[in-house]
Amino acid sequence: MNAMILSLSPSVFPPLLSWYRKNRRPLPWRENKDPYRIWLSEIMLQQTRIEAVIPYYHRFLAEAPTIQALSELSDERLMKLWEGLGYYSRARNLKKAAQTVMNEHGGKMPRSFAELRSLSGIGDYTAGAISSIAFGLPEPAVDGNVLRVLMRLCGREDDVAAASTKKAVTEALRTVYPSGQEAGDLTEALMELGEHVCIPAGVPKCEQCPWQAVCLAHREHRETELPKKSPKKEKRKEELTVLLLFCDGKIGLQKRPENGLLAGLWEFPNLPGRLSAKEATDLLVQRGISVKEVFPSIRASHIFTHVVWEMSGLTVLCDQPNDSLFWFTPKELTAKIALPTAFRAYRKEALTILKNQQ
Repeated sequence: MNAMILSLSPSVFPPLLSWYRKNRRPLPWRENKDPYRIWLSEIMLQQTRIEAVIPYYHRFLAEAPTIQALSELSDERLMKLWEGLGYYSRARNLKKAAQTVMNEHGGKMPRSFAELRSLSGIGDYTAGAISSIAFGLPEPAVDGNVLRVLMRLCGREDDVAAASTKKAVTEALRTVYPSGQEAGDLTEALMELGEHVCIPAGVPKCEQCPWQAVCLAHREHRETELPKKSPKKEKRKEELTVLLLFCDGKIGLQKRPENGLLAGLWEFPNLPGRLSAKEATDLLVQRGISVKEVFPSIRASHIFTHVVWEMSGLTVLCDQPNDSLFWFTPKELTAKIALPTAFRAYRKEALTILKNQQ
């Protein structure tokens, strides 16, 4: 695949740019060209809806308004600010990259694509977005929205789930990408078109599209057939028993391992499988935890990228706190502790039980 096959010419950009400038939404990260704010927004927007990101973006900037402030955030505070956004490695990489910027770039975001790409958590898409939007460089940012728009525009059947397709589209765009203000506007215009007009689910809103007249998929009535995408692998399911352990008005938590899923985050103790009260009690006693009473709690599920957790809860009343766990008051659980979204229902249940114990 190349620019010729994609039928991409700079002449297709003016209608899109004109449409974007007339219809662009007043999003907070569009208020200026601060590369830090653009970077933060792009990381937050990965796998997350714009509407969900906006309050997080404002809250994060209120506490970490600069790269230096981000680099100096404690890990606990960083996780609390990120709580609920998911994909927590994004936050860790943000801080790690901020520290690199402070130590190796004098506290200023590097201006080249290659240097941006070398920072933790910044891939081709994010480096392209920062390069074009903040610095006006002719670097495209190709994500699922852009791939969908261009496959329809050019009537292509390439598998958009294949890395080779994304690479080829990026290279083709780079040969015709503008620079300066138009670079950033084009990057955001492609995103905007894919999010609100050339949508992924349902019928595209072709009557609103500035490319309606030149879109091959529209001309051939194939809008809903394209793009082509290989099927995703079925997610594996894991059963867990989540333990809400209470003692003296506090709840017991533990930290997950430093590697793997939800690495290093706080969690309610949990055990593989769907355990009975007796099975859970026996295992807790083996850990030296003195159990007074166990009864069923709520059930919940959570979908990750490659796995689905099916969780069954048990409420456990303990005689005394055990050193194998960390014990927190309701106030600490709410104000300080960052729990993954997977445990949100259990935190709500725990807070209700603690309130009733008062």
